[in-house]
Amino acid sequence: MTDTDAYEPTVSIIVPVLNAEATIRDLLESLVRVDYDEQKLEVILVDGGSTDKTRDIIKEYPVKLILESRRGLNLARNTGFRRSQGEILMFTDSDCVVPTDWAKRMVRNFEKAEVGCVGGSTSRYKDSFLSRYADDSIMPVLRKFKKREVLENVAPPLRYPAGCNMALRRSAVEDVNGFDEDIHHGFDEDELVERICNAGYRMVLDPETVIQHQYRNTFGGFLKQTFNYGRGGALLFKKKTGDRLARWNLATLTLFLVWLMVSVSFAFLAVTVSTAFLVPLVLIPLVPVVLLTLFYLHRGLKEGDLLIALTYPVMDVLRLIAYCVGELYGVVR
Repeated sequence: MTDTDAYEPTVSIIVPVLNAEATIRDLLESLVRVDYDEQKLEVILVDGGSTDKTRDIIKEYPVKLILESRRGLNLARNTGFRRSQGEILMFTDSDCVVPTDWAKRMVRNFEKAEVGCVGGSTSRYKDSFLSRYADDSIMPVLRKFKKREVLENVAPPLRYPAGCNMALRRSAVEDVNGFDEDIHHGFDEDELVERICNAGYRMVLDPETVIQHQYRNTFGGFLKQTFNYGRGGALLFKKKTGDRLARWNLATLTLFLVWLMVSVSFAFLAVTVSTAFLVPLVLIPLVPVVLLTLFYLHRGLKEGDLLIALTYPVMDVLRLIAYCVGELYGVVR
């Protein structure tokens, strides 16, 4: 394909928003600078009932604002999809900032008709200890891909797109009837990507298409976010038992319950039989912390930052526990 007949389909950028006055202006400033043919690009923001100044800020910019009376992330995505015209649908979130070449980089992955969805990487927007942790953890808060891959299906736990940096072929979304509005909290977009792949489309993971994300500013916020991801995982295996993401979430919860039951058993034995059982009771929870500490110690020595060896392992374990507790909550609720 030559420069004169370069692939340049129509593109719709869709952003669900809700009470985002603190971050929405940075996103909008980046969206209006996206370098793409103006006749082939539209930017749509779907507001799910903001009560702050989000709508007023959006009206200052040359974008399309759709007011949605009902709440729900996937509901807003479906509303934007149904009111859009683009052959390629690009999604991001209200707490992100996109590069000027975002649309061009995404679109180039769709030159082959077999590609139905594309995911890019994320990085921190503002530098802080927590944002560095979110990027550099062995369990990154959002996706970071090391190499470009073309896959036939999602590969848990991390090889699939994140909704804040994702593009979908309109025909593929239409083929699978859009986003499932009953999936909340987490895996809402990933469930759609899996259905698109199951319909015969390919998925591209593109590490060169990077957006910036404004992460939570407290570790408690990270734990709450991870807990909610677990709740979404529980919805998946309750509704989509046979799918890959559902099976992975069920396996994660099963391993957590086994670990919990073993720990409780040793605690019972320590109380009723012998205090000697206190030793394995203490060691069992410490095993993952020790393994993670050795991993981060190796990284810290290479990077000259030993603080990560002291903090990241504990933070990872707490997030993993929050995720599994969220799954358990989602199952029993």
